Amino acid sequence: MNKIQIPLLLAGFISVASYAQDVSVQYAQSITPKDLERHLRVIAHDSLEGRDTGSPGQKKAAAYVASFFKSIGLQPIVADKDGSKSYFQPYGLYQKSWGEVYLATEKEQYEFQQDFYLSGLLNVLSEEKVPVVFAGYGIESDKYDDYKSLNVTGKAVLILEGEPKSKKGNYLISGDEKPSKWSSDAMSWQRKVSLATSKGAKYVLIVSNLTGDDFAKEVTKRGVMNQRFNRLSMKPYTEKTTGNAAFTISRAMALDLLDIKAKKLAKIENTISSKGQSLAGSLPERSVRVKAERKENIVMTENVLGFLEGTDKKDEVIMITAHLDHIGISADGQINNGADDDGSGTVSILELAEAFAKAKAEGHGPRRSIVFMTVTGEEKGLWGSEYYTSNPVIPLANTVCDLNIDMIGRVDNAHKSNPNYVYLIGSDKLSSELHAISEEANKKSVNFDLDYTFNNPSDPNRFYYRSDHYNFAKNKVPVIFYFTGVHEDYHRPGDDVEKIMFDKQAKIVQLVFHTAWELSNRDERIKVDSNKP
Repeated sequence: MNKIQIPLLLAGFISVASYAQDVSVQYAQSITPKDLERHLRVIAHDSLEGRDTGSPGQKKAAAYVASFFKSIGLQPIVADKDGSKSYFQPYGLYQKSWGEVYLATEKEQYEFQQDFYLSGLLNVLSEEKVPVVFAGYGIESDKYDDYKSLNVTGKAVLILEGEPKSKKGNYLISGDEKPSKWSSDAMSWQRKVSLATSKGAKYVLIVSNLTGDDFAKEVTKRGVMNQRFNRLSMKPYTEKTTGNAAFTISRAMALDLLDIKAKKLAKIENTISSKGQSLAGSLPERSVRVKAERKENIVMTENVLGFLEGTDKKDEVIMITAHLDHIGISADGQINNGADDDGSGTVSILELAEAFAKAKAEGHGPRRSIVFMTVTGEEKGLWGSEYYTSNPVIPLANTVCDLNIDMIGRVDNAHKSNPNYVYLIGSDKLSSELHAISEEANKKSVNFDLDYTFNNPSDPNRFYYRSDHYNFAKNKVPVIFYFTGVHEDYHRPGDDVEKIMFDKQAKIVQLVFHTAWELSNRDERIKVDSNKP
């Protein structure tokens, strides 16, 4: 292929083709907003249910990517057990989830995420029956003490949410309108739990102040938070389990546990407020049966790889990556389609692969090989890229660089008035040549504003460590992370296709193409010559 070389002042031996006469221009222009949207309407469709890692929807997306790779002539390169080649690189993730969880009295069994929710880790494999003791508000202070003469060792402590007030409306502990540490912030309940367990309590049952629909909404919200207990890991869990867990229960459930009427509980609260004295232990002890089972199983998922073989430098490879998965369905049933995160990156991979495949079919194939890879597990901990870099299909020593695309379809608040930008992260961390090539490719093609705000090591967002390029960088493979920032729909159901700015996205993908074209066709492989934090 004929190329007109121009010198770069930024790095002595770096050269970039003159784009005005370079055949690459026509292939870059084959990356269009229309084609990006066509693919994204499949990848981010409701039927894929948010592409949660290992889910049927994620696997449908993986099958779509593999099928497209095959249709444009990319080769499968992952060795199957039978010796054949596949587009899929499967791997397993350990999932820890809740099994059977309930609280029960002699009268009724109460359901997890309906009648109560819990915090902390515990594992009661078989049902356990423990005494329930009423401990007022579960507070200990010099002005008000629920534990003064109460033995809670080995028991389930039932406490009221908040803290008592006088008839004048002042808090008993602070003596004024300001609440004390026992109800002043989001950590207040944890202080109560820590106090109860330090006294020997085995479980803590917190009676919510919310009732009816308000309690139901809180349960739903907590369900979203409890999804963290269904997390995935590359290794078996070694988490410590403890019986010292807190359950937040409905007021109706508390009445059953204490075997009293609503009027009785209201009278207790009023008496505490009027007299300023604890009534902990004033009710007969009851009992509760507890079961909270934790289970572990293997969730299978897969990276998808398509290989385009180079010519005279085919043993060296350029990686172009994006993550295929998203966060799935919320506890309230809403689908998080992840059109931007990272549907935008996934469909960019498809368009880049097609452009390079077309160039090769017309006799303009790259000198170096290119692997186009969509990984999974990014949302759970960058697991797919970690698996690949630990089990590379092509040795990392032969890997020239990784160009990673994650969220390039929207604008953030800092660029509302200028959509023609892209954040570049990591381009100068390991190779000054890579950074110079990236800068020159931009000048000769789309001429976007390259924003390096998040490339600063002191940036508090730490985006450099938060997408799949980082696992390559850890292994001394130079990287560029293409990103346009977070927005109001980040990890929310509103991240849909209709909000993607395809014209803007297409230009960024063209920039990636031009950068990859130069990297794959230049005479010398870029050097690792720096190691910035």
